[in-house]
Amino acid sequence: MSDYIDKEVKKIMEADGYPYPLNAAMATSWIMGNFKGINLKVLDVSEKSSLSDYFVITSAVNIIQATSITSEIKRCFKNYDIKLISEEASEASGWILLDLGEVIVHVFLEGSRELYDIEGLWHEAKSIDIPQEYYFSSVEIPVAEDLDYF
Repeated sequence: MSDYIDKEVKKIMEADGYPYPLNAAMATSWIMGNFKGINLKVLDVSEKSSLSDYFVITSAVNIIQATSITSEIKRCFKNYDIKLISEEASEASGWILLDLGEVIVHVFLEGSRELYDIEGLWHEAKSIDIPQEYYFSSVEIPVAEDLDYF
């Protein structure tokens, strides 16, 4: 599975239409979508903040899913020398934050997302369209009769 993820992330990271750091934000949204993150958002905060250029936001249904999403983002970006500056996570808050410099990743449990209202706080930020194909799609797995065991 990680070969598939690496291949798809590489396509986004090298796409002509996405210069850095937008490519990293879009690759992050692809990872979130393919780990079944809910209500994906990419906000361009470059005009509103000196901390970061993009916020990438999703909701997860449980802490295991949230942790899986952030673990995969960290794993993928090691291939691109994008350093994790800091990680803040608290099961009690229902929020995991990854600071990747120009991109800040927010993964919330659903109730926590409403409580912290990042989108409301940054309502003046431009929302970036996320292609529909970035949302979960199954990898084609061959069925048993298509496999040659002998």
